[in-house]
Amino acid sequence: MKKKLASLAMAATAALTVLVTAPVFGQVSVPVDAAENGRLWFVELIGAPSIEGRAARTVQADHAAFRAAAKKAGLTFTERRSYSTLFNGFAVSINPNDRAKFGRLPGVKAMHPIETVQAPTPEQSAGSAVDLARALALTGANIAQTAGLTGKNIKVGIIDTGIDIDHPAFGGSGVPGTTPFPSTRVVAGWDFVGDNYNAAGSGAALIRVPDANPDDCGGHGTHVAGIVGGNGGGIRGVAPDVKFGAYRVFGCVGSTDSDVILEALERAYADGMQVINQSLGSGRQWPQYPTAQATSRLVKKGVVMVASIGNNGPGGSSPDALFAAGAPGVGKDVVGVASFDNAQTSFTVNGTPYGYTPASGAPSAPTSGSLPMAKTGTPTSAADGCTALPAGSLAGKAALIRRGTCSFFIKASNAQNAGAAAVVLYNNAAGAVNATVAGSPAITIPVVGITADQGAVLDAAIGAGATTMNWTADAVGFPFGTGGLISSFSSYGLAADLSFKPDVGAPGGGIFSSYPLELGGTATLSGTSMSSPHVAGAAALLLERAPVPAHLMAALMQNYSKPKPWSGNPGLGFLDFSFRQGGGMLDIPAILAADAFVTPSDLSVGDSDPADGGPFPRTVTVDNRSGVLTKWTITHEPALASGPNVLGECTAPCALPAAYGTTGTFAAPADVVFDKTELITPSRGIGTFVVTITPNPALPDRSLYGGYIKLTSEFGKVVRIPYGGMKGDYQSTRVLTGAANGFPWLANLSGGFFNNQPGGATFTMAGDDIAFFLIHLDHLSRRVWLEVTDANTGKIVGKVSDDEYVTRNSTPGGFFTFAWDGIVFQGDPANPKNVRAVPNGQYVVNVRVLKANGNVWNYRDYESWTSPVITIARP
Repeated sequence: MKKKLASLAMAATAALTVLVTAPVFGQVSVPVDAAENGRLWFVELIGAPSIEGRAARTVQADHAAFRAAAKKAGLTFTERRSYSTLFNGFAVSINPNDRAKFGRLPGVKAMHPIETVQAPTPEQSAGSAVDLARALALTGANIAQTAGLTGKNIKVGIIDTGIDIDHPAFGGSGVPGTTPFPSTRVVAGWDFVGDNYNAAGSGAALIRVPDANPDDCGGHGTHVAGIVGGNGGGIRGVAPDVKFGAYRVFGCVGSTDSDVILEALERAYADGMQVINQSLGSGRQWPQYPTAQATSRLVKKGVVMVASIGNNGPGGSSPDALFAAGAPGVGKDVVGVASFDNAQTSFTVNGTPYGYTPASGAPSAPTSGSLPMAKTGTPTSAADGCTALPAGSLAGKAALIRRGTCSFFIKASNAQNAGAAAVVLYNNAAGAVNATVAGSPAITIPVVGITADQGAVLDAAIGAGATTMNWTADAVGFPFGTGGLISSFSSYGLAADLSFKPDVGAPGGGIFSSYPLELGGTATLSGTSMSSPHVAGAAALLLERAPVPAHLMAALMQNYSKPKPWSGNPGLGFLDFSFRQGGGMLDIPAILAADAFVTPSDLSVGDSDPADGGPFPRTVTVDNRSGVLTKWTITHEPALASGPNVLGECTAPCALPAAYGTTGTFAAPADVVFDKTELITPSRGIGTFVVTITPNPALPDRSLYGGYIKLTSEFGKVVRIPYGGMKGDYQSTRVLTGAANGFPWLANLSGGFFNNQPGGATFTMAGDDIAFFLIHLDHLSRRVWLEVTDANTGKIVGKVSDDEYVTRNSTPGGFFTFAWDGIVFQGDPANPKNVRAVPNGQYVVNVRVLKANGNVWNYRDYESWTSPVITIARP
């Protein structure tokens, strides 16, 4: 496919008129190791892997041919691992200068950078077993357990930091180091890396030391497994009788590489796992990334694949914008999971409950008793509680303090020193405060976090007169807290190809679960890492009840999930972004009671470029599995839309025309037209209807929008189809931007630095004296290739490299490097006759970018940059 696209594109780009010229800031240098692509690469071979029916010996022959071709070309590499089952190819370490040479070898389909995957670092807070029970109640898992479903005889693989084999939640002895592996519940697994491995480290930390026992010293995997199916030690998960496979891909701290994760997927498949959970991922990736490909192939073989969608939302540890959903969660038929906040314990003021999140590092809040309240600032204070408070000024009171400027520990410490008996922290942005107040000297009073809106109400109450808070044990959700609303850290979709992601959501904010015995035995963590195992456990319950084809699992979950109000201002009554919450909160009892399902289970509307001739009608099929003829009413439930790439706040009345410029949050319902508003499906038969979706014209171009098609049966049953799309021309998205340093650059390499050469440069094309191109990509690209032109005649002499499904840079100043050693190819680079060294002379290199979903024949779907003159002067 790549070779075909390459030949088709030659004619289209000959008339290319879209030209991006980077600003010149003079000769600037950046360190070589700052590049976001480097030595580690997946090499994808042309042939399919064995899981798709090819004989293992044929795949092995592909591998032998690649090794022979590399040797013949004089290329050296370190083979980190080879793959044949879920992916046909290798993970290799190479000299970055040789990447284009490897891409030209016979049999190579594509090269993908091996991503460093950070061990998820969920937010930690205080909690108890009741919090896990509340989370199970949000999805109805408790109801399924009451009906007798426990996940018995279902195998669930956990690809993570391992599982604490000794933990009573998994049938362990409760004494570290005394439970043999495999155990009664952790029946399979492998440690791929060892305790000390850290992909972002150096020296010994980069040496993998595999081990047969996947015991956990990091904690994350044990917590995830407890949610899926812990049963003991005060923990009862979603499916408490499942068997586990533990596949450890992280050391005790730090990160791993995506090639390790791919190896773990192959082993989990070999071990017969029926459900595999991956609470990890590579953000900003295509569904064609190797781990996403492998995950989708497993679905075709009947394995239910569940993955977290990522913690790159505005409130996450690495906040990002739209299209931040990660691989493998973006894979086709993979259940990509968003996070909702758990139900919260509450206190009351004037009879109104206030759901709160307890801070870690502080004592648990009581469940009874009262305190007078005082405040230390106002809802506009930027540094509330950041300086010492008068001694005794808060004696015996609960201090209300706004987030901002200084740490939570400093605020709590200052209040405690002023005599406070408790601290209530409120946010300065949307969402709840999830705080840690660990420090020295220790905080000895309860500290809890609430939302900005809740804080403003309490501030006004305190200002109006004496105010008393009453501690309770009651659990609440929206509208008395954030319980049941999308978590602030949960990533936004869509996927890069505008396919609908995430698929569904589950509780992930404030989840109590098991933790390694050496680290305390239990912990409360927050992240999409915690929501994904709720869905994996639910899949086990559903499989126990009846075989569900893996490719239909996401469809059933989407059909019967429930969308929730916008977390930014839920009182306005708008549904949150469909491309952030997916189908909504998972509803297990509704799935168990399902006797109808709808396909497709989501609608990827695409963009609305008038040149494409849309909008296009789409046919939806309702499959009635009941024994009763059923009439359905078809309606539309709009959700909020987001302006391009910047996510702002919507304020009442949130009306159009919008006053947010070209970015922000919009209440702009799409125009959704049905060919019929009622549908009758026969007993055990199907019916169809047609829907046409057009974005609201008042939205800025490149806004994302979405909503839900709702079908309500005459018996009260509700089935939904989420949809999402882009208003305007997706290909108008700028990709080749200047970024912080004015990229793209032509650069040379000297002393470990790339040096910008805006006036051109001379190279011998020997060793490291070759041309480098530093490129910043602001969006994911369908294809990026480098083409050489004679600077004097304008004649195209060949290509340097050609890459498909390229990610975007992770930071505004990030960059990718491409190298040219004077070698070009025309046609298929696998044929040696098509590859040659250009003679000494003057050349320019054109960087061509085909945008995501771009038409290879349409020049408007491309961007281009032309380098300064490169003079080749070989000795």
